[in-house]
Amino acid sequence: MAARSLVDAVTETPSRRELANAIRALSMDAVQRAESGHPGAPMGMADFGEVLWNDFLRHNPANPKWLNRDRVILSNGHGSML
Repeated sequence: MAARSLVDAVTETPSRRELANAIRALSMDAVQRAESGHPGAPMGMADFGEVLWNDFLRHNPANPKWLNRDRVILSNGHGSML
């Protein structure tokens, strides 16, 4: 198996698992930097968040004030880092 080039690695579309793992890593980092919070909920909900964002929510990162965008209310305070 040939090694991937750096360009291939950067331009390759990440898998769903890689996206969820990135959410987990960012959540852990945010909790650690804040020196507060619980990383368990956002880590456990990472797959849910990835599917919700990529398959169901209507959003436009180029226009975050778009009035017709979907909104998510996550009332679980421990999961707010998600």
